[in-house]
Order: sequence, then C-alpha cells, then structure tokens
Amino acid sequence: MSTLVKTTVYLTEREYSRLKELAREQNRPAAELVREAVADYARRQGQRRPPASLGVGRSGRGDLGERAEELLDGLGR
Repeated sequence: MSTLVKTTVYLTEREYSRLKELAREQNRPAAELVREAVADYARRQGQRRPPASLGVGRSGRGDLGERAEELLDGLGR
C-alpha cells in the first residue's frame, strides 16, 4: 500500500453523519470510504474525452473570423 498522507476535509454535519453511517453499515473506517471516493473521482476525471461533435461544423474556410460581419449581414431578416 502507498504511504498515507494526512489531510483535512471539511464536511457539513449532514455529510459527516452520512459518512459515519455508511462506515458503520459497511464496517469500514470513514477514512477508507473517503479515500475510495477520491480515487474514484480522480479516475473518472481522467477519462473525460472531448465530445464527438467537436469540430463537426468546420467549414474549411480560414477567413470566417475576418469576414464574419460581411457573411452574417442580412441574416435573420
């Protein structure tokens, strides 16, 4: 097992009560539940991928930013 580092986490009374309740139900230390939750969160954050739709609307034109006003003129009338 890795070396453990002590830290402080501030929880609301409700969160703390629920954590203690879960720990009792599972017969596990609350700190173990917190470590597990942090590890799970970190793993999920590392799996984020850009949406498949990213870049789907590319026009292939390099001048759109420069000609935006001209190209949009009259749109919506």
